[in-house]
Amino acid sequence: MRTPVRVTAVTDSVHVAQTELVNWTLVTDGRGVVLIDAGYPRQRDEVLDSVRQLGFGIDDVRAILLTHAHVDHFGSAIWFAKTHGTQVFCHSAEVGHAHREYLEQVSVSALAAKAWLPRYLRWTYHIVRAGALTRAGIPTAQAFSEQVAATLPGTPTAIPTPGHTGGHCSYLVDGVLVSGDALVTGHPTSKLTGPQLLPGLFNHDPAGCARSLSALGMLDTDVVVPGHGPVWRGPVRDAAARALTVST
Repeated sequence: MRTPVRVTAVTDSVHVAQTELVNWTLVTDGRGVVLIDAGYPRQRDEVLDSVRQLGFGIDDVRAILLTHAHVDHFGSAIWFAKTHGTQVFCHSAEVGHAHREYLEQVSVSALAAKAWLPRYLRWTYHIVRAGALTRAGIPTAQAFSEQVAATLPGTPTAIPTPGHTGGHCSYLVDGVLVSGDALVTGHPTSKLTGPQLLPGLFNHDPAGCARSLSALGMLDTDVVVPGHGPVWRGPVRDAAARALTVST
């Protein structure tokens, strides 16, 4: 199934591509475009389409920043890096994960325990078709730094948010918090709507997730682009507090 991609302006330079399975963010200026996350492997056409919708081509993709190295967030980045030499960056604590030196993700047994739930069955069916079983890494992935940020559209600022994975990282750009899976507003496996953590079986360190939410709540921003679900507009402290309440 090809998931429709909707590209929506959040600010003049920040746009979100939202699909039924996962979101990614595009940051633009006259120098090109930076992707923050890149969908599943078989969402490559959607990612390319989102770039084109903003008037850019594949050669204008300056870099891909990963919030973390789960396949739904870095899938098409494997192809970008291998085929076009696109630079891929993530938090230094996530580089080994991106290289696939190890894997931090939900176990088969944990998913099997949920298999009787229709929403998990539907989600599993669609993510497998989107390439969720891909095990390839990105050997060229590098640690993100202030020096790298200075060369990129929007000059993104890294906000470490470990918990969902050990090296999960959110980004601040043009006043927008791109939160990846540290703070979401929905997910196909969740009955909740609005700010929340992902269901616990998806999180490497649930206590770390709560600590990162508390840290995000201290930021001075009122727009959140999550890795799953619609954009949140309102003080991030309110979003974080709500997520802590409904997720515990």
